[in-house]
Amino acid sequence: MPQSNPITLIGAPPSPYTRKMIALMRYRHIDYRIVWGDPVRILAEMGVAKPQVALLPVYVLPDEAGEIHAVCDSTPIIRRLEAEHKGRSVIPTDPVMAFIDYLLEDFADEWCTKYMFHYRWHFEADADNAGTLLPLFQKVNLPADTFDQYKPYISERQVGRLHVVGSNDVTAPVIDASYRRLLNAMEAHLTEQPFLMGNRPGASDFAFYGQLTQLVGFDPTPRAIAYSLSPRTVAYTGLMEDQNGVDPQASDWSTVETVPDTLKAILNEVGHVYAPAMLANAQAIQAGEKTWEAEIDGSRWTQQTFNYQGKCLQWINAEYQALGEADRTRVDGLLAGTGCEKILF
Repeated sequence: MPQSNPITLIGAPPSPYTRKMIALMRYRHIDYRIVWGDPVRILAEMGVAKPQVALLPVYVLPDEAGEIHAVCDSTPIIRRLEAEHKGRSVIPTDPVMAFIDYLLEDFADEWCTKYMFHYRWHFEADADNAGTLLPLFQKVNLPADTFDQYKPYISERQVGRLHVVGSNDVTAPVIDASYRRLLNAMEAHLTEQPFLMGNRPGASDFAFYGQLTQLVGFDPTPRAIAYSLSPRTVAYTGLMEDQNGVDPQASDWSTVETVPDTLKAILNEVGHVYAPAMLANAQAIQAGEKTWEAEIDGSRWTQQTFNYQGKCLQWINAEYQALGEADRTRVDGLLAGTGCEKILF
């Protein structure tokens, strides 16, 4: 159902998914109203029931009957916005590139966020930075005595949750190496074209941007690495924040036939680290195990099993199976040798 009023969403500047969606709506010229703060409190004030898991950003949207609900999960919200607001699409017209865009969006949302969470809480200087700023993003005029209580509480809680994303002393070098490889691949790709998907941004660009707002703009350690390895990625992050002035043309999308080889290097990273994680997680779900273990980049990786990431694997395959036979063959050719082909059933 088309929106006649600005869309309301609740989020926070240190949330990569909030930044992803705000930038996307700016680009798409969709009117919005952002409310900064705790979604549980804000939804209660609005008289709207909170979602089962109140992940940022939370959108306040009507259902088909006009009833207002709070909804999360940026990927399906992007597709809903595509259906309700025409023009300036972030989904490539070539079905094969649309699938690649979907795969890269998922990689950014589910693997690149490991970089963000790891760097933010693994190193003392980064944890101190985040522990200082996160309470103030909730309330900038927070009383000093309250702040003194919140900072250690938030820091200790989040450091204690590093294991959830698989960050520990064993996997720290794996995460760091993956981040550096991705930055090098991005540096090469951005010499060829300004966006992942060509000369106009796709959904994956906004997903990468969301994570990079934190890695490049918030946390000291990954920021220093990015400035050293990929100044183009730093510039890309700044430019992606507001692309509402871009005048996208249909011919601006890359196709399988025109996409530069540099995109394959990014896909190589997806296949190298994210593919084995997805497969191990799926096997653990099937076996009813609460944790999974796999070899990733030559190192032992153990972490909590996530049902949601099992669904991500299913959704990727649903997108793949929805393609015609000829387009699946084109996808297979583009992904051959990257490791990504192992997750397609």
